[in-house]
Amino acid sequence: MIAAEVAWLCVLSPFAGALLSPVLARIHPKLRDYGAVFLSFLAALCSVMLIPYLFHPEKLPIESAFVWLSFPIELKAGVLIDPLSIVMANVVAVISFIIMVYSLGYMKGDPSLTRWWMWMNLFIGSMLLLVLSNNLLFLFIGWKMVGLCSWGLIGFYKNDEKKYWIGGPAPTKYTTPSHCGLKAMVVTSAGDVVMLGGMLLMYAYSGTLNILELYETSSIWLPEMAKSSGMILLMSILLLAGPIGKSAQFPLHEWLPEAMAGPGPVSALIHAATMVKSGVYLVARLVPIFFYGYWVAGCSEASYFFILIAWIGAITAFLAATQGMVALELKKALAYSTVSQIGYMMLALGVTGLTAHSLMGGFTSGMFHLVNHALFKACLFLCAGSVIHTAHSIYMNDMGSIRKYMPFTWIFMVIAALSLMGVPPFPGFWSKDAILLSCLEAHNYPLFLFALITVVLTAFYTLRFIGMTFYGKESKNVENLKRKGVHLGEARLTMVVACGVLAITIIVLGIFGLPLEHLLHEGFGYTLVEKLHLPVEHATEMPHLLVPLLSVISVVIGIVPAYLLYFSGKLDPAGMLEKHASLKMLHKFFWNRWYIDRFYYMFFVGGMTELFTRVPKYIENPLDKLYHEKVPAGLIALSSRVPRFIENPLDRFYHMKDGLGRVARISIPSGMIAIFSRVPKYVENPLDRFYHMKDSMGRVARISIPSGMIAIFSRVPKYIENPLDRFYHMKDSLGRVARISIPAIPGAIYSGTKRIRIETGYLGYNLIYVLIFYIGFIILILLIFLGVIT
Repeated sequence: MIAAEVAWLCVLSPFAGALLSPVLARIHPKLRDYGAVFLSFLAALCSVMLIPYLFHPEKLPIESAFVWLSFPIELKAGVLIDPLSIVMANVVAVISFIIMVYSLGYMKGDPSLTRWWMWMNLFIGSMLLLVLSNNLLFLFIGWKMVGLCSWGLIGFYKNDEKKYWIGGPAPTKYTTPSHCGLKAMVVTSAGDVVMLGGMLLMYAYSGTLNILELYETSSIWLPEMAKSSGMILLMSILLLAGPIGKSAQFPLHEWLPEAMAGPGPVSALIHAATMVKSGVYLVARLVPIFFYGYWVAGCSEASYFFILIAWIGAITAFLAATQGMVALELKKALAYSTVSQIGYMMLALGVTGLTAHSLMGGFTSGMFHLVNHALFKACLFLCAGSVIHTAHSIYMNDMGSIRKYMPFTWIFMVIAALSLMGVPPFPGFWSKDAILLSCLEAHNYPLFLFALITVVLTAFYTLRFIGMTFYGKESKNVENLKRKGVHLGEARLTMVVACGVLAITIIVLGIFGLPLEHLLHEGFGYTLVEKLHLPVEHATEMPHLLVPLLSVISVVIGIVPAYLLYFSGKLDPAGMLEKHASLKMLHKFFWNRWYIDRFYYMFFVGGMTELFTRVPKYIENPLDKLYHEKVPAGLIALSSRVPRFIENPLDRFYHMKDGLGRVARISIPSGMIAIFSRVPKYVENPLDRFYHMKDSMGRVARISIPSGMIAIFSRVPKYIENPLDRFYHMKDSLGRVARISIPAIPGAIYSGTKRIRIETGYLGYNLIYVLIFYIGFIILILLIFLGVIT
């Protein structure tokens, strides 16, 4: 099978397990159980088949996709195989399969096993879709499906029986499984919604959600985004909100301790292999984009991506470690540890972009620690589930000296705990030292100091939960169980085998830790440097023994007080707190989780509840009274004044008198009467005089049409008729002769012609006729020319 087909099968087989579980349950319960486990094994087998490509990174990346949506935009669904996705797929699929095998024993006899297998396989498939998807859209679909499955699995005991409550002991409040599942869903979804905004912002500038295309076109769209001040910073904050929520980083870390309400395998699945690693994976996916933006494209805002995630990781690692130091619930102590260790991973990925030579060191150490943590934390949670199953209590002070009843579980848990503390040569030592070295090579000493202090705290709380669980005196709870005849011993065979496999893998990984780190370095280096052409400078040489030495010293500093308090019995923890007020105050502060969780409940839960009680009093009721009492009353009062102030004045204005008989001083009728009374005086009589010389009252007009016509007619004979009569007839009716007239013209012409002929002879006489002809001809030509123009 080719790599792409193997990847598709890896993704689809757990989904098939989720769909087939109810069908197989109708045939036979065992067929359902083994069918669900087999399909998860098939996913693990497919992921392992991709490992050989890590030794040949030149064949990567491999992408297989099909068109999923063509309108209004083209979107493709596909898988992407590169070193990062291969590592994540193996972490998810292999460890999830081991947890599924563990579940055969842990969940045996549970009435809701069909629902259990459905949720578990759907969880695994969703996580594989997330890490193998070739685009951010389907990555987000897997991302949200993982969140949905976490809600179903954390709140698996949905009836909230008291034996499944977590929290306490009194007076500390207890929390029900359904509430814990809801809390996980709400907190992580808050980050998811913000992250979706970042993805859409990235798509708006890049025009694609395909991961490889985002890498290839970053030289185009990142500088274009940088032209808008603050846009890259905004995108960084939005995109990081999702990983911060999903991977339980400060300030969205408070949901993870409550995830302990689910069954033991759920804790291992969420905290080790799947959900909390998704945020680390996404940050690793985004690192090349922002590294290019800062160190190649010169977009200074891209540096905030690395600064933010590095400091958030460092702060979270320290904060969660302090809470793990005082936890009483075994799984909750491990949960705080998970939050802290993921902080280490985020710190390493943040360091990658702080300097030009930190890329490979930070990236490799962060992902190497992810692999190691997945193994030892899965082993710790599965062993914790076995211990709780035997001790019938979630509290470590209800255990004590259990190692003699559960020797295998004790050995396996100690191996995993040593790796968690960073004791050489276990794998946790190699990856944690690589992270410390990355911080030191980046010359960021505050981050290095935070990480080193967290090593001390990690060693303390790890040895504390080992001591309280397996050493010291037997608790009253264990003594009561012995008296009742309850079996105190190893859990079911599948549970022990699963823990043993993980413990052996931890030892093997510790032996071959350096070669594995080198393999990851080569694979990631080829992708980042050879394929993406990211510039990598050589780091400043650091003393080889400095970091391991400081790391081992820090582990010893944490181990010594934990040994004295919880192993040797030379110091009494309760007595120490009573003796030292400062320690007691610090213990209370850490026990109350830095009061962050309490603040969230007070502000968001209590605040919203308080708001809901005040909304009716200060908003709904006043608005209700306004709209249904005051507004109607105002309208009634207004309508009672309408007749007085509007209708009656208008009535008087239009009719001179209103309905009460009151006369208006100014009204339309009175105005019309006043107008009509003045029309004869100012309009009709003047017009009458103008047209008829006299009006109806006999008054004569100075100027009128008749007088004007008479004046004109009296002047016509003098100025028009007599002059015309003389012009046409030589004399007018009064016998006056005209100097110029038509009858006199021919005689004048004849006499004039005769005189010219006498004076000039016939030559001059003919010349006159020629001149007349030419003058006439010229006039005719001019008339024709003017006619053509017009």
